[in-house]
Amino acid sequence: MNFHRRKRVAPEISMTPMVDVVLLLLFFFMVSTTFNQQTAIKLKLPEADSTETESTDNTVTLTIDADGTYYVEDDEGLPHELINRKEATLQQALRKFSETAAQTPFIIRADNKTPHQAVITALEAASAVGFSHISFATEQTPGEQ
Repeated sequence: MNFHRRKRVAPEISMTPMVDVVLLLLFFFMVSTTFNQQTAIKLKLPEADSTETESTDNTVTLTIDADGTYYVEDDEGLPHELINRKEATLQQALRKFSETAAQTPFIIRADNKTPHQAVITALEAASAVGFSHISFATEQTPGEQ
């Protein structure tokens, strides 16, 4: 009888397939992730029967809450409340964008209960600084989605 033991080959774990799977999962999640504009200010935007427009990264967004308080987004996209509701204060906050104001889209996100005067003041301040591409953010009506 032949009782010779065979030499055991040490098991080897190949990392290549695992790295491939992890990279594929990373690519999948990067491609399938949606990026939404999230703000901490509770707004109920007015509804409109219009189609969505393309959003660009270099927009200036002014948010006006139901009380008429202004919030200007900083470089990180976070809204900062202005110290008062005067047009001069709003113009001063918008002046940092005045170099590219002629080409930069300006979006006003006003609550549907915002006083009309607050929106008009925002339009005047944006126009005085030099913004010419001014639009309003709305929500799509429930039946149109």
